[in-house]
Amino acid sequence: MKKVFPAFVAALLFALMAPALALAVDGGGQSAYSPGTSGISLPSLSLSFGQGGASKPADTVAVLRIIMMLTVLSLAPAILILMTSFTRIVVVLSFLRQAIGTPQLPPNQLIVGLSLFLSFFVMAPTWKQVSANALEPYMSERISQEEAFKAAEKPIREFMFAQTREKDLELFLSLSKEAKPATREDVPTYVLIPSFVISELKSAFQIGFMLYLPFLVLDMIVASVLMAMGMMMVPPAAIALPFKVLLFVLVDGWDLVVGSLVKSFG
Repeated sequence: MKKVFPAFVAALLFALMAPALALAVDGGGQSAYSPGTSGISLPSLSLSFGQGGASKPADTVAVLRIIMMLTVLSLAPAILILMTSFTRIVVVLSFLRQAIGTPQLPPNQLIVGLSLFLSFFVMAPTWKQVSANALEPYMSERISQEEAFKAAEKPIREFMFAQTREKDLELFLSLSKEAKPATREDVPTYVLIPSFVISELKSAFQIGFMLYLPFLVLDMIVASVLMAMGMMMVPPAAIALPFKVLLFVLVDGWDLVVGSLVKSFG
């Protein structure tokens, strides 16, 4: 995990910021970084009014690239949630908490944190491909920015395609009014992402339904016993809660749930 986490963060930042990696440009349009210099110099921007003359087109391009980079960074959390395994994992864990009957335990911070690190684990092979095929070659100047962006996008799209149902993909293709693609490479990314999210939500709800069944049966048994004993004023949920927690512990529930979740991405 010590090696996977930095690689995941670096690969994710590269995949998000690849369109804005050409930020540092000087007035002549050349890169502000050169192998012989000691660092990277930021572009020089100035605004002139009146008779001072208009700003150079290169300055305008640099400003637009800064705005684009800030926009991408602001969307980074949404990209992390919607383009990885995070959606399915956090929904299933939330279902599990409700099924047991402890809406406050585990707390939200723990559920989100566990979902995040499980997403790191599931996505590790994908981000290793991004790092090996896009990030490292680009940093060593063996490939161009456009080639690096395509190389970074390919393994992420392959992961999403593997988890996306054809029915959901056809739905968004029909809504976009795009021509039917001949291959997966022809499917636009803006069509693939919502298709992937809908498929992940459906898978999460299916797993959540299966998690609810044993606890629902236990609730019904406790309610029937209380009615047979004439204790109709006693809330069944309060009596069933310790039995549900005991059942979950005896079957090693966390191992079963987490193991099944990770294997569902295989």
